[in-house]
Amino acid sequence: MAAGLVDADGTVLAADRIPTPRPLPGPDAGEQVWAGLSAMLDGLLKATADRPVIGVGASTAGPFDLAGATVSPVNITAWRGFPLVDRLAAQVPGVPVRLAGDGVCAAIGEHWRGAGRGHDDLLVLVVSTGVGGGLVHGGRPFTGRSGNAGHVGHMVVDLDGDDCPCGGRGCVEAIASGPSMVRYALREGWRPAGDGTARDLADAARSGDLVALRAFTRGADALAAGIVSAAAMCDLNQVVIGGGVAGAADLLFPPLKEALARFGRLGFLQHVTVTPAQLAGDAGLIGAAALIHSPDPYWPGTPPPPPLH
Repeated sequence: MAAGLVDADGTVLAADRIPTPRPLPGPDAGEQVWAGLSAMLDGLLKATADRPVIGVGASTAGPFDLAGATVSPVNITAWRGFPLVDRLAAQVPGVPVRLAGDGVCAAIGEHWRGAGRGHDDLLVLVVSTGVGGGLVHGGRPFTGRSGNAGHVGHMVVDLDGDDCPCGGRGCVEAIASGPSMVRYALREGWRPAGDGTARDLADAARSGDLVALRAFTRGADALAAGIVSAAAMCDLNQVVIGGGVAGAADLLFPPLKEALARFGRLGFLQHVTVTPAQLAGDAGLIGAAALIHSPDPYWPGTPPPPPLH
């Protein structure tokens, strides 16, 4: 989890990060997670008390309910229908609180101040413990009916593939996320020298371990399949990839570009360009800040609640 104070130019003036709290099982598990985030926010607000806060932009993994202002991120099982917007509004009263998906915020950040500047049609992928995505179309974030558009990580690319944390199977995330690549490598006989993290897997691949290299190639194939499918649907020509796994660009990008050429055979798909993110771990913070500092074009507003039947 991260929080930051970001100015109107997109500069991160102060920031703090904590590991996502791992709550004890029980009915207050969600409150335990919130307590960790709330304490971090409180510390940041006190440390920057001389600078006025004009709003709170919040970025969350999905799915979430913009109309109901609640979040149910796949990677935080203790938060199911958690009222994040109300909690933030109570902690930072008197200013607007605006919520968007983490992939969307990363896309906004890269479009506003990063590798996506000058591209009106853009896909940003965040490849880390999961695979998040966000779309910019016509210079504006495309968030869809409920705000959840851009979940490229949950596009199905293998009909008989591995189970995914979302409950489905064969998703891009089930193959290309850091933990998924590690699980595949372990299943194929990889014996890690360290704790068996994605970083250990990258080190092994750089040392020539064939199973580790195959895990990265397999992950790159899944990413390429998702990218080509998204590009075919949305007529994209620019893709930006960030996140922890993308930090191993030397291992990921060569097989990714080869797979893109293999999968994207239609003429308009042969011009898709993939570049590394420029904002690294700050893309989501900067994109969330843009919801406040630059609402036109970046804040689409809150959709109305669905009709009652």
